[in-house]
Amino acid sequence: MEFDWNNPPFEWDGSLTPRDVQESFEDPFAVRLLPDSSRFAAQARYFNLGKSAAGTGIFSVYRTNGKQIRVVCSRPFTAEEQFFYQRKLNQSLSQQS
Repeated sequence: MEFDWNNPPFEWDGSLTPRDVQESFEDPFAVRLLPDSSRFAAQARYFNLGKSAAGTGIFSVYRTNGKQIRVVCSRPFTAEEQFFYQRKLNQSLSQQS
């Protein structure tokens, strides 16, 4: 899938780059969620928790039309998101063995 980076609706603060964000979506263990909040579901927003190639945990809110991904917001993981990602990773790895 392609990313739409034209006029992103947020400011890059220097801690992440568009490449980091794209890599977090390519993470084979990325967790993608459809929020259960009607606020997000009505606008078809999704969450992605993944890691960049450098190992930076990145939380993103995005929308997609099936061909392009439009990132609405991205930031590094919080401690709780890191814990959630690691728990899901451990579950995936234990199911494979």
